[in-house]
Amino acid sequence: MDKIDTKLLSLLSEDSRISTSELSRKLNVSRSTVQGRIDRLRRNKIISRFTIDVGTEYEQSLIRAHVLIQVEQALTGRALTNLQKLPEVTAIFSVSGEYDMIAVVAARSTSELNHLLDNIAALHGVVRTNSSVILETKLRR
Repeated sequence: MDKIDTKLLSLLSEDSRISTSELSRKLNVSRSTVQGRIDRLRRNKIISRFTIDVGTEYEQSLIRAHVLIQVEQALTGRALTNLQKLPEVTAIFSVSGEYDMIAVVAARSTSELNHLLDNIAALHGVVRTNSSVILETKLRR
């Protein structure tokens, strides 16, 4: 990676929908150069996906929770696959200790959250869960 790649990543991080024409103007290179660099960065897995950040108002309306999940070891893969299928699950971490995974979930209401937690607990291979609702974000980088 060189300075142009670094600047390209920075620009895409600010706005993943920015056009190649705009990128070429800001980087002072041709559109084909920009597209070639994006393709190479994707091939090399430096860029893994393009995504969005939701607006603050919508983000603050969601009820988020951390769900600690203990799984039957032989069924870890199946439990993980089933968790990945739930659109309300925004992140999954493998952890050490009494629990095997932590899932970060988001729901629009406490009723929806309760239903989601019941669904997670009922997944094949899940032995036990323990959830904590996030009341307020103190720091996010």
